[in-house]
Amino acid sequence: MGYGLSFKNRLKPKPKDYRLSNIDSKSSKMERIIIIGGGFAGLNLVKHLDKNKYQVMLIDRDNFHCFPPLFYQIASSSLASANICFPFRREFKKYRNVSYHMGHVKNIDMDAKTVTTSYETLSYDKLVIAAGSANNYFGMDDLAQTTFGIKTVAQAAHTRDEIIDRLERGAICDDPERRRELMSFLVVGGGPAGVEIAGALGEMKKYVIPKEYPDIKPEEVKITLVEGTGKLLGAMREKSSERALKYLKDLCVDVRLNTLMKEYKDKEVTFANGVKEHWETVIWTAGVKGEPILGLPSDCFVGGGRIKVDLFNRLPGHEDVMAIGDVACMVCEGYPKGHPQMAQPAIQQAVNLAKNLNEGRFSHEFRYHDKGSMATVGKNRAVADLPKSSIGGFPAWFAWMAIHLISLLGMRNKVTVLLNWIWNYFTNSTTLRLRLLPSKYPIRRHWGD
Repeated sequence: MGYGLSFKNRLKPKPKDYRLSNIDSKSSKMERIIIIGGGFAGLNLVKHLDKNKYQVMLIDRDNFHCFPPLFYQIASSSLASANICFPFRREFKKYRNVSYHMGHVKNIDMDAKTVTTSYETLSYDKLVIAAGSANNYFGMDDLAQTTFGIKTVAQAAHTRDEIIDRLERGAICDDPERRRELMSFLVVGGGPAGVEIAGALGEMKKYVIPKEYPDIKPEEVKITLVEGTGKLLGAMREKSSERALKYLKDLCVDVRLNTLMKEYKDKEVTFANGVKEHWETVIWTAGVKGEPILGLPSDCFVGGGRIKVDLFNRLPGHEDVMAIGDVACMVCEGYPKGHPQMAQPAIQQAVNLAKNLNEGRFSHEFRYHDKGSMATVGKNRAVADLPKSSIGGFPAWFAWMAIHLISLLGMRNKVTVLLNWIWNYFTNSTTLRLRLLPSKYPIRRHWGD
C-alpha cells in the first residue's frame, strides 16, 4: 500500500515553489516578466524585450514554437510536424536572462503576483498573457470529443492519421455503401483553415488517389465544406471569396453556404434546417475563442473568452498584468469587437508592448496596421487581399508561399519545407503519407496536465 501511494504521487508531482529562486545574482536584481504562451505574440515579445533590463520566463505546455498557418499541411500529409516547429530552448540559447518553463497554467494569483503551473509556482513583477486561442464549439462542447481539429500540432497529426486510415480501409472495402461512408469528409467552417484543409483534401482526391490508391475511384471520395454565412473567407473581400469558391469547386469540393451545424451525435450531423446526414469524419474549423485562463477575475473577460485590455494591452485596474495576441480584446476605433485573431495583430502588439516596457513607461498606444490577408486553396490557387487590391491564382499562391517560408523559425525548417513544396509541386506526391497512431501504454496521466 505504501508503495502504491508513492507511485501515485510520482504521477502527479507537487508543484515546486520558485518564488525565491534566481537564475543568477545579477538577474535576481532585475524585474521579472513572466510570459504565458509561446505563440506569435509571446515569442515576439521575448525577442524584442531588453534582456539587460528584464529577467524573462516563458511558460508553455509544449516545449516548442509552432507555425499554425501550416497545420493543414500536416493534416494533409504535405509536411511533417517537425518541419514547422522549433524548440524554445534552442531559440533562447542566443538570449541572455531568458528561460523556458514547461507547464500548463493552473492558477494566477494577482495579489501574491504568482503563477502556478502543473509543476511549479513562479513569482513575477510583470505578467503578460499570450496564451492564444482554442477551438470554439459555440456551446456544443461534446464536439471536442467527436470531431477532428487542426488547431494544434497534435490535432493536425491526429486528423492526418484519420484521413489516411479512412483511405486505406476504403481501398480494401468490398461494400460500395460502406466505402462511401469511409471516404466522406465534412469540413465545418469556411474561414482560412476550413478552405485550406478542404482544398488540400480536394487536391488529394484529384491528384493523389488516382495514382496511389488505384482501387478507389475518385468519385467515391466525398468532400463537403459547410459555412454558416453567405460567403467563404468572411473577413476578406467579396472578390477573394468568389475566387476561393471557384477554386474549391474546381477541386470537386461540395461547398454549402448558409448551412449551420446544430448537433453531431452518433455519427449523424443535424443542420439548422432540420436535415440529418451520416458523417463519420467531421473536421471542425468553425471558430476560435480565447484560451481559458484560471485565476483572473470574471470581469476581465468579454465575449469569446477574450481578456479586455486598454490601448496599451494592460488589464484595466491591473497595470502589471497585460494580454496580447488572440486572447486579448482591445476595443478601439475600427475594431468594436477587438482585433482579428490572426498572426499580424499578435506580432504587432508584442512589438509595441516591448517598446513600452523597454522605455519603462506606457507612452505608445497600439495601432494596428493591416498588411492584408491571404489563404491558399491548392497549387496555383490562392487569394490575397492587399491594402489596395486583391489578387488570386499563381501570383497570390507564390506570395503566400514566400511569406510563410520566411516566417518559419530555423534555416533547416525553411530548406526542408521548400524542398517538400518543390517536390510536391512537380510530382503531386509525398513520402509523408504515414499512418502513425500513438501507443496507448504505458499510461502517463501527467502528460495531460
